[in-house]
Amino acid sequence: MQWVTALTSAGAAAGQFLFAAAGIYALLQLMPRRPARWKRLAFLSWRQKAAPDAWIKAFGIRKDSAAYQERELLLAGCGVTADAAWYMIARRFGIVICVITALIAAAIFDNNWMLLSMQAMGGIPILLAAGLKADRIWLRAARKMRAHQLTKEIYVISNQLLYLADSALNIHTKLMRCVPYTRVMRGDLERLLAEWYHDPVLALRGFKLRVGTDEGMSFVETIDALRQHESGQYYDILRVRISDYKEKLELAKESRKESTSYVLFVIAGVPILYTFQVFIYPWVREGQKLFQSLG
Repeated sequence: MQWVTALTSAGAAAGQFLFAAAGIYALLQLMPRRPARWKRLAFLSWRQKAAPDAWIKAFGIRKDSAAYQERELLLAGCGVTADAAWYMIARRFGIVICVITALIAAAIFDNNWMLLSMQAMGGIPILLAAGLKADRIWLRAARKMRAHQLTKEIYVISNQLLYLADSALNIHTKLMRCVPYTRVMRGDLERLLAEWYHDPVLALRGFKLRVGTDEGMSFVETIDALRQHESGQYYDILRVRISDYKEKLELAKESRKESTSYVLFVIAGVPILYTFQVFIYPWVREGQKLFQSLG
């Protein structure tokens, strides 16, 4: 059992390392972005490459299936520009690894799920496999969160454009001054501004496709109208759009409060489960032993 304890400790240390790496990555994302040479390396260009057909066939992935197409749309809504086949391959590989780990743990501990070591080695992989199996749920949640964040940033940019309505600057320069107010859509907005002088129509069309939300489409239509006609009437349209964005943000805020209350209700039931395991389950075991001895 010593090696099992060591393996459990190693798993806990690996989890702490992953959480620390995620925290460091989040802090690095807050730093100002500058073009780096290492981003141009060939082995990091997998995002622009399609997954190999041999890998797709080996994992039994069908691109014409409804499940694949749905996940492809969900990933696009989450801002993922890589080939969806990479995600499908990683998902199925993760499910296989989790199931194998759970089966090994069940063979070692003889399906005794009340041991903490069994819960760590068998229960956690099963939960991870279930999460990967039901990935469409959290992909929809991630897409909804991204759409909400994009709406907030579009609302801020629209207010900034309305503030600059009386200035003599063109719409491209006004958008450049709005870049510091963005975070999620900063890369897409910088690409729009870079492609602007080549062809504004194609740049706005590509920006609309990358954002992929209803608010983003209406925002692009407003920007296109302001590009063609620098008139006060179109800024009145912008005011109407700002009121619509504000209303949607208020509705999302109320919905988030309701969802938070449900989550807190579920979390409140966790101590009850541990109470059953720590205090009630030993009495149940003793009762079973007593009835077995009487039998």
